[in-house]
Amino acid sequence: MLRQVLSSSSRALRSAPRLAAAGKPLLRPQFQSAVPSPLAARAAQPSVARWYSEAKETPAEGDKDKPEATKEEGGDADALSELKKTLETKETEAKEWKDKCMRTVADFRNLQDRTAREVKTARDFAIQKFAKDLVESVDNLDRALTTVPADKLDAAVNQDLVNLYDGLKMTESILLQTLAKHGLERLDPEGEKFNPNEHEATFMAPQPDKENNTVFHIQQKGFKLNGRVLRAAKVGVVKNS
Repeated sequence: MLRQVLSSSSRALRSAPRLAAAGKPLLRPQFQSAVPSPLAARAAQPSVARWYSEAKETPAEGDKDKPEATKEEGGDADALSELKKTLETKETEAKEWKDKCMRTVADFRNLQDRTAREVKTARDFAIQKFAKDLVESVDNLDRALTTVPADKLDAAVNQDLVNLYDGLKMTESILLQTLAKHGLERLDPEGEKFNPNEHEATFMAPQPDKENNTVFHIQQKGFKLNGRVLRAAKVGVVKNS
């Protein structure tokens, strides 16, 4: 543009002498308006410089997208951290519920086992009171048999006594067998070592031919119901000085 202005001004200057020679006056106002002054040319230059400066300062499209991408990355990081926190919270809750569930199952199994034991105990010892009353009858039969001397049990002399003795002996045997079917058994610890869990020592006496703490006399026989001592046997124990 500046070159076009300068070329037009130079052509006007070259044509000015021709017009003067022909007697035609020069039109200064038109010439002055056609030829720009150096100040006007200088004033036009900064606009072009400013246009280049504005073009340089204008950010590129990629630079415009960077802040948006940074914001998106920041938002993704925040969302990821929130998801991690939520996941950790859910995992903690799952562990707590799993622990509670396992404890509940263990408690329920313990309750089942305890209930089964209680039911078994109630079934096994349901006749405990009846058995305590019944052992007195067994003791009476045993006393009746022990009171008969052995020398009197001669069929040729005392046939009736022998028959009575045999009948009582059979009755006692059948009764003990019946009681054993229901878990009741009699203890006869003569000759055994003294057991404080099953025996009750009523007296102690020296016996040279026997070892210490040996049961040598049965004062009253004991009974057990399903492995539990129903009545301890009252015995005499050896104690040699």
